[in-house]
Amino acid sequence: MNGAQALIRTLVDAGVDVCFMNPGTSEMHFVAALDDVPEMRGVLALFEGVATGAADGYSRIADKPASVLLHLGPGLGNGLANLHNARKGHTGVVNIVGDHATYHKQYDAQLESDIETVARNVSSWIRTSNETSSLAADAAEAVAVASGPPAQIATLILPADVSWTEGAEPAEALPARTPEPVADAVLARITEVLQGDEPAALFVGGRACRADALVQASRIANTTGAKLLAETFPARIERGAGRVPVERLAYLAEFASMQLDGLKHMIVVDSKSPVSFFAYPGKASDLVPEGCTVHTLVGQAGDPLEALTALAEAVGATEANETIQPEVRPDLPSGPLTADAVCQAIGALLPEDAIVSDEGNTSGLFAAGHTAGAPAHDWMCLTGGAIGQGLPVALGAAVAAPDRKVVVLQADGAAMFTLQAWWSMAREELDVVTVIFNNASYAVLNMELNRVGAAEGGAKAKEMLDLHRPELDFVALATGMGLSATRATTAEEFNEQFAAAVAKKGPSVIEAIVPSIM
Repeated sequence: MNGAQALIRTLVDAGVDVCFMNPGTSEMHFVAALDDVPEMRGVLALFEGVATGAADGYSRIADKPASVLLHLGPGLGNGLANLHNARKGHTGVVNIVGDHATYHKQYDAQLESDIETVARNVSSWIRTSNETSSLAADAAEAVAVASGPPAQIATLILPADVSWTEGAEPAEALPARTPEPVADAVLARITEVLQGDEPAALFVGGRACRADALVQASRIANTTGAKLLAETFPARIERGAGRVPVERLAYLAEFASMQLDGLKHMIVVDSKSPVSFFAYPGKASDLVPEGCTVHTLVGQAGDPLEALTALAEAVGATEANETIQPEVRPDLPSGPLTADAVCQAIGALLPEDAIVSDEGNTSGLFAAGHTAGAPAHDWMCLTGGAIGQGLPVALGAAVAAPDRKVVVLQADGAAMFTLQAWWSMAREELDVVTVIFNNASYAVLNMELNRVGAAEGGAKAKEMLDLHRPELDFVALATGMGLSATRATTAEEFNEQFAAAVAKKGPSVIEAIVPSIM
């Protein structure tokens, strides 16, 4: 075997059997080795940001890392935004970056760069494999780090000659890491707090937003009178009819402060205490109320289900006292098409066991409310705030769960960052329905213009937040990449088009022409 063959065999044997990629010359031996290890599925992306976002989405649904293959430092740079989102969402990714041959680096060729420095922005583990004999062992360690807990981004830098040199052997997978247990003293202290008289809240995130963990959290809240809140943008929250409903912390700091007002204790589970998304003149960055003590039950290195189960037992929570969301669907809308009407129709028609990738931004504000009582489904949020996540994350989720319908709620401006994901969806024949909210603006920035104290802004400022001249034609863009696409301008048209899209298999796009709500 050469290094690339041993690398891929090691990845597959460790359970990493999907690689999203945009390769170049330095990675050609990795590409060639795909034929020698057929268990590895390669998925081509036309832009590195699509590959990294897809690896994130795959990992969120599969609960194991995907790998991604990037070309040198510029390729890593192109994929950095969605690796940032994956890092903030605590998603495991084995990030393989090809490099020049070890003996070629001294010549400072055109694509030479300091890859480790670029990778350090998003990676908790970085290693350059300079010897073919150690490459497979490095790969096994990268998988173990990415798998966690905590799940992380592990970046393996792969020089071309290390990849093509023969004499390599696969390495055995490393044992899974054991989650850190909750200390008895921590459990006792939090039990005492919850059984006391002072107002408290359970603040859950990460894996604590899965259905089983939320059952335990709801039992604790109902037994103790604590408030149950989820982080603003969880990587994956299991919600809908038959599951525990959870109020998410508001994006706007003013509303979040109202939700947290009066608390004396906050018990954080697989998250961190909340802070404002941005700094605003004259407003606090830390959203924890003054006089409120933060207690961490379990962090990313622990097991939130195990910790919440232990806490439920400690506070005397009984089985079957959790709050369950009944199935309640809105009526189909009629009349003019608005963002609210689109979300109402989605709530009325969302199929059971769907996966929703939400990057609707301002237009998607109504979606959570209208879908709360829809059949059980998973909801994926924009974890790190770097737009251009919605389509790639949906691509990865569809690869991870080919038997489930994936629905993307996608803002128009953010779509243009990673629109190439549509081409990969068509190529892989993935079952993804994209709903484009076309309001021809970066609407959220119109809101932020005022919130940061920059006043309304004049004509030049508003021009920078406007997507007219020329108009974006998402139907033409989608059909040009091999997807079926329609345009809706009334609620009745959207109802019909969305119902048809979720009833058939394969990728499709609905462009919803809506007014801006900002």
